[in-house]
Amino acid sequence: MRKIRLGSSDLEVPVVAIGCMRINQLQPRQAEEFVQTALDLGANFFDHADIYGDGACEEIFAQAIHMNEQVREKVILQSKCGIRRDCYDFSKEHILNSVDGILRRLRTDYLDVLLLHRPDALVEPEEVAEAFDLLQSKGKVKYFGVSNHKPMQIELLKKFVKQPVVANQLQLSIMHAHMIANGMHVNMDVPAAYDRDGSVLDYCRLHDITIQPWSPFLYGFFEGVFVGNEKFPVLNAKMDEIAARYGVSSTTIAIAWLLRHPARMQPVIGTTNLQRLKDSVKAAEVHLTREEWYEIYLAAGNTLP
Repeated sequence: MRKIRLGSSDLEVPVVAIGCMRINQLQPRQAEEFVQTALDLGANFFDHADIYGDGACEEIFAQAIHMNEQVREKVILQSKCGIRRDCYDFSKEHILNSVDGILRRLRTDYLDVLLLHRPDALVEPEEVAEAFDLLQSKGKVKYFGVSNHKPMQIELLKKFVKQPVVANQLQLSIMHAHMIANGMHVNMDVPAAYDRDGSVLDYCRLHDITIQPWSPFLYGFFEGVFVGNEKFPVLNAKMDEIAARYGVSSTTIAIAWLLRHPARMQPVIGTTNLQRLKDSVKAAEVHLTREEWYEIYLAAGNTLP
């Protein structure tokens, strides 16, 4: 598996991350097969969150991988915290308690990466800084990042947090490419020009923050998968055409499209389907041409000015 450096850290990670949000939908033996298949493919970066299955996904993962000290050395674990029922919480107390719970469920002494899950309107960055310092000094977390954050929200954190922000997990796919579109429709009075995220794509590139696209196969906000979906005949015809050219599946092309971007992203795939897992990992070996990338972009209904 091809690797990249995660943000400004010294951590080398696979270019495809394995999201574990749906692992609780698998039977124990299926979960074991899923995790082992990922490891066999060189995809040893696993993304979690304490909200996934109310913590059950982390427990199931630890059971499926038969977590022990030897296994722990072979995997890279990332989890997220900050979402509670009916509110978000970046308080020092909640972050510390959340990490203790995550570590207990994953049966490990430390996380490689901790992300703040969704922006808390009541965030007090001084408290976040205190929590991060404690977690780092106690060896419970090595690196820190955010998820679904805009540039100014990151800047506010950075005013107090001394650890570098190494990753920002953002929704991005061929069918959800607003952050790419607005960068091309500059100074135009069209919907594609609307800057919904404060130029977060360029910001992350400028500050060595790895973008981790989540839901790389979905359109809308959890509305469904676009790959093979009859609602998008033009896009799927184009992906099928290019997939045949490379001898891979359209699933592979959907991930390869993200990996072709020079931002050096790390897509997080949330599938539990073994074939889709294998097809996704193959994207690390496919390098689309500039023309192919734009053909797919336009086939998805995007426009150029």
